[in-house]
Amino acid sequence: MIPNKVTNIACIGAGYVGGPTMAVIAQKCPHIKVTVVDINEKRIADWNDIDLSKLPVYEPGLDQVVAESRDRNLFFSTDVEGAIREAQMIFISVNTPTKTYGIGKGMAADLKYVELCARQIADVATEDKIIVEKSTLPVRTAQAIRTIMNAAPARPNSPSPAPRFTVLSNPEFLAEGTAVKDLHNPDRVLIGGEEDEDGQRAIEALATIYANWVPGERILTTRIWSSELSKLTANAFLAQRISSINALSALCEKTGADVDEVAHAIGTDSRIGPKFLKSSVGFGGSCFQKDILNLVYLCRHFNLPEVADYWEQVVKLNDYQKQRFAKQIIDTLFNTVSGKKIAFLGWAFKKDTNDTRESAAIYVADELLQDRAEIHIYDPKVPTERIYADLEYLQQHRRPQAVIADRAKQSDPPETLSSEAIRRLVHVHKTPYAAMEQAHAIAVLTEWDEFRTYDWQKIYDAMRKPAFVFDGRNILNREELNNIGFELQSIGRG
Repeated sequence: MIPNKVTNIACIGAGYVGGPTMAVIAQKCPHIKVTVVDINEKRIADWNDIDLSKLPVYEPGLDQVVAESRDRNLFFSTDVEGAIREAQMIFISVNTPTKTYGIGKGMAADLKYVELCARQIADVATEDKIIVEKSTLPVRTAQAIRTIMNAAPARPNSPSPAPRFTVLSNPEFLAEGTAVKDLHNPDRVLIGGEEDEDGQRAIEALATIYANWVPGERILTTRIWSSELSKLTANAFLAQRISSINALSALCEKTGADVDEVAHAIGTDSRIGPKFLKSSVGFGGSCFQKDILNLVYLCRHFNLPEVADYWEQVVKLNDYQKQRFAKQIIDTLFNTVSGKKIAFLGWAFKKDTNDTRESAAIYVADELLQDRAEIHIYDPKVPTERIYADLEYLQQHRRPQAVIADRAKQSDPPETLSSEAIRRLVHVHKTPYAAMEQAHAIAVLTEWDEFRTYDWQKIYDAMRKPAFVFDGRNILNREELNNIGFELQSIGRG
């Protein structure tokens, strides 16, 4: 029988969602054993390292949460099959990247890892299980998972003729950089399930877990397909707001308006609100672009071309903003950056995380590398090899980007750079001052708080003149930098 009370949880996937989510569940539910499994041995070793600074996921406060529960009721392991057998509830929290091949290339979610998990669970399980979708998945994925699992044959010595599975959708609504805070005090917890008896028992079991620290009115239950679509829709709406204010930032620069003043003025309208109206070089991360493209793919699959075109424009505007920022650097530096040292402050897609997926910095760097700039990078949390891997991956899996006016006039596509060329032109530094010494320009790509506190007079003195700063996050003190002598350009300020 599908359990309605759970004492043993497994999570397949020890990444940015699975690790923090399971750590908080273990912290808040000491009576439940929580095992996080992954086939990546290095990642599991890092989760188990006595030095908590080596956790593979950086989130403020996560080290304390892990320290409280690890080896008490929170365990990290590579024994996937063992965890599947023991658990009553299994979370699937594996990567669902955008496809880079075949039908749906560049838009549809690649579900191969989810399918592998489903097949492994079906092959290994000997008892009834609750399966929880935690990865961001397209609508109707639960049906595919259930189809695979219900085809599982009976197991020898099993207490039932064949294990039964019920699938729940429990999408995450975490913002990286505040994930622990979001998990401790969520706006809502969404649980989607079937309306039959097994589905309702499973919903009750998961809701009871969250009820250990989340008020009941914030635990929402829906049909499973509504839950799946709600996740895609939430990210699409948030990304739409960012692209909308970024579209206006270009107009602000032409007219002399200040995009922050415009955002504040419209944000005071209670019908709109102030959140996600911060203009920047563009949004990144693992969710927004991927989920919108998946939504576009679904709309086209169901023959809704006008709806698909509408949402695709949000991504195109985000591409435009990144390319516009890079073009501004090139134009300002006398129409060439060849052989010039451009310092990047930040590589992560946002502050307080070491996640670089779809970071604006990757695409700005690629644009400048096309003109043979020498890029010198400092980020306080992103490892050197991650930076090189991001750039090398882009060369092999370049998605068609929106085009700016000058690029549209060019007949040649972007050049694919070799790994050797990238490592010759791109340099990663351990200290920010080394990255900026003798630089022709500085580009702020991540809004790390520490960037505001640097000795900008010292930086100015060590730079080539004129000393250009391109603030892609609008975090620097304009008056201070202008008084020092910098040529400062910000997003959305004429």
